[in-house]
Amino acid sequence: MKKDEKLIREFAALAGVEINGSRERDMQVLDTRFYSRMLRDGPFALGESYMDGWWDVASLDDLIFRFVRADLERRISPLKLILPVLKAKMFNLQHRGRAFRIGQHHYDLGNDLYRAMLDKRMTYTCGYWKGANDLDQAQEAKLELVCRKIGLQQGMTVLDIGCGWGSFARYAVEKYGVSVTGITVSKEQVELGRSLCEGMPVEFRLQDYRDVTGVFDRVVSLGMFEHVGVKNYGAYMQIVERSLADNGIFLLHTIGANEPRFARDPWTEKYIFPDSILPCAGQIARAAEGLFIMEDWHSFGSHYDPTLMAWMENCDRHWESLDQTKYDGRFYRMWKYFLLTAAGAFRARRNQLWQVVFTKRGLPGGLESIR
Repeated sequence: MKKDEKLIREFAALAGVEINGSRERDMQVLDTRFYSRMLRDGPFALGESYMDGWWDVASLDDLIFRFVRADLERRISPLKLILPVLKAKMFNLQHRGRAFRIGQHHYDLGNDLYRAMLDKRMTYTCGYWKGANDLDQAQEAKLELVCRKIGLQQGMTVLDIGCGWGSFARYAVEKYGVSVTGITVSKEQVELGRSLCEGMPVEFRLQDYRDVTGVFDRVVSLGMFEHVGVKNYGAYMQIVERSLADNGIFLLHTIGANEPRFARDPWTEKYIFPDSILPCAGQIARAAEGLFIMEDWHSFGSHYDPTLMAWMENCDRHWESLDQTKYDGRFYRMWKYFLLTAAGAFRARRNQLWQVVFTKRGLPGGLESIR
């Protein structure tokens, strides 16, 4: 056995994984070049070699869960992986000139793909599984949770920063009789969203958050803050404060990290979410200081695991109906790696999901903690 293979086998064993073992979590190495590639490129090679078919596993989510719990990423961390962190610290990678890059790269992949993967409302954020039996129920529960937390009432105006295809907007209009202005950097989301919300008091804007105008009774941001960037957190909060009525309520729904991060892992950066980074709790709190009073902080990151697994199940159920020239075998393995490694990371509690409710001046008597 060569030295590279021996080392990788030892690393895997720390997570209770056997190379070419018989359990569902055991990696099956199909190309022996995998071992040297892993030692050279670390976690980036794990994802890219999976896309290339160099290894496989019956339960990818369980494998990643075990790797994350064993903290293997820190054990195999080549020096080249430090460069993205240094680059992110030196430059503002989420500046205005790059604002639409994430939309073009990820959210404009194809509405057919997202229709196949998501719930009936096309909600591309974590569901709320308390009392829910399936994805549609979990997403309806999440949207209702948001509406109740911000105290929606008929006739209110709402700004939705990062509105997606308008799932929140449609729900809020249907159930609470409000009007919604949604902004997104995705042309595909605007096109389909306008169709889905036709005849409703919903306005879609293809717009960077820095160009928002108007004052609203409520502001929500569901799964967009991950694209703002550490250097822009303060400016983002200032824009929300400017856009919110004095007696308004702002709800921030975001994936979060357990400690400060300055760059995504290189595989996710290249293939899934360029220029994106997860905030930690301290960064959110500091950005809001002097602008908002934090009324409530709700953590339910464990709910993202079943959400991601449901998305993967939907993908598998509908994949053959998609254009196979557009979504070929390598794309499928990339997408599967994205969804199932995320599920494993949330299961291992490496990633979190937070809903944070803010007001400008504080609500007399406080805000009811709604769960």
